[in-house]
Amino acid sequence: MSKSALQIARAAYQPKLPKALRGHVKVQEGAATQSVADQEEIKRLFPNTYGMPLIKFEAADEAAQCPAMNVGVILSGGQAPGGHNVISGLFDGVKRIHPESKLYGFLMGPGGLVDHKYIELTADIIDEYRNTGGFDIIGSGRTKLEKEDQFEKGYEILKELGIKALVIIGGDDSNTNACVLAEYYAAKNYGVQVIGCPKTIDGDLKNEMIETSFGFDTAVKTYSEVIGNIERDCNSARKYWHFIKLMGRSASHIALECALQTQPNVCIVSEEVEAKDQSLDDIVTYIAQVVADRAAAGNNFGTVLIPEGLIEFIPAMKRLIAELNDFLAANAEEFAQVDKTEQRNYIISKLTPENAAIYASLPEGVARQLSLDRDPHGNVQVSLIETEKLLSEMVGNKLAEWKKEGKYVGKFAAQHHFFGYEGRCAAPSNFDADYCYSLGFAAAALIANGKTGYMSSIRNLTAPAEEWISGGVPITMMMNMERRHGEMKPVIQKALVRLDGAPFQAFAAQREQWAKETCYTYPGPIQYFGPTEVCDQPTKTLQLEHQK
Repeated sequence: MSKSALQIARAAYQPKLPKALRGHVKVQEGAATQSVADQEEIKRLFPNTYGMPLIKFEAADEAAQCPAMNVGVILSGGQAPGGHNVISGLFDGVKRIHPESKLYGFLMGPGGLVDHKYIELTADIIDEYRNTGGFDIIGSGRTKLEKEDQFEKGYEILKELGIKALVIIGGDDSNTNACVLAEYYAAKNYGVQVIGCPKTIDGDLKNEMIETSFGFDTAVKTYSEVIGNIERDCNSARKYWHFIKLMGRSASHIALECALQTQPNVCIVSEEVEAKDQSLDDIVTYIAQVVADRAAAGNNFGTVLIPEGLIEFIPAMKRLIAELNDFLAANAEEFAQVDKTEQRNYIISKLTPENAAIYASLPEGVARQLSLDRDPHGNVQVSLIETEKLLSEMVGNKLAEWKKEGKYVGKFAAQHHFFGYEGRCAAPSNFDADYCYSLGFAAAALIANGKTGYMSSIRNLTAPAEEWISGGVPITMMMNMERRHGEMKPVIQKALVRLDGAPFQAFAAQREQWAKETCYTYPGPIQYFGPTEVCDQPTKTLQLEHQK
């Protein structure tokens, strides 16, 4: 297989480790923990893995004697840059504990465990994937580990291969599943440890012990490069408004970080929309006003950043979608008989007045999408809604009205972009390469010290890597009860953008100036070689949260 010059150079990069993980390691146990909410319920559901202490690793003078151990690893859910380095760090960590330890990779996600599909990851394989993007070393999948028969099928192959510990690399749902699996194996005395690693480019798996999820740093730097390029084009041609949708269905961390890095004219933050109970028309009016104000100053161009999940955060849209879901589920046959040209009017006539008015205001294509393209459960497929086109079309319509009324004098032409998959498998930044390698190494140390139900944790991330604090956090500590598919389930609490947090506050303080003036900044491509202030910088979000 031929390799690019960058691949060859990156293969030689040696990720940096925290001081405590560089030699012999000892464990310092902290205070007992409890879940973030619903303590009694979580404790009842996880009697074997609840209330465990926080773990911090410290340098030791001598090595604890550890036998060889076989470890399994799973990549779960969507890709995120740095997954290969978590596996590289885990491999190097278990080999350092004992050179005859083995690492097995289960293929195509948790399904590989259930279906007994795996490979042994040898040094030759690992060396091909160090510091590379993607999850292609063993593939990933979205099978949920929730049922006892899955746990038992998994245990069969773990027992057969002599695997004593399983590392699940995933987001909040995958780590919730890891915790359920750890509890099950502990209750059965199967002697199998389960450790999680925090992955998601969305940035919504974080708390005081998990400062950021891996992949976020690389993804936002990848998107910010391209947004900067578009801004440069925008400021050169001076004739287009660019509407850019960014990944992040459940939280707006990506859009906010990209705004801090590139200073666009508009960035919508879903959490603010929900908190202020803004309607779709409120958002459209806000953007249209920015367009009109810039036009009055002779600037008929600009950039708008939009989080992927915006529609679901607009309270009125949420109510409309809920009523549509219920109505169409109950009246599917009758609706199917209605002539296509009459479907829109038919739906308007059946909805409550508030929802009927919102539905009637939507562009034809979006209205159709809401009523026709359902998922297998009969629900609206919100992720398919082209929010960037919806907003630009509605802004265009509003500006046309204002023009008739003499309130607007400019020209409005829109371009549309969606940046998503481009950022998920990029070659990890130095930050993510180091962070992920450290997470894998810490996971090996947790296993060596007999821990289960923990997530690997690396903190103090705005300091140089040698000063990072490594350890583990009980997954139950992050859990609360939430309604999922009609029943209450224990899940890791999602971290949304905090409107009182430093990153949002920094954005809010500057956005009026960015709206009026052209303040674009151009981060450029990720740099792997060169001065540390260019190559090793963490995200603006982390710097602001740590006040660095």
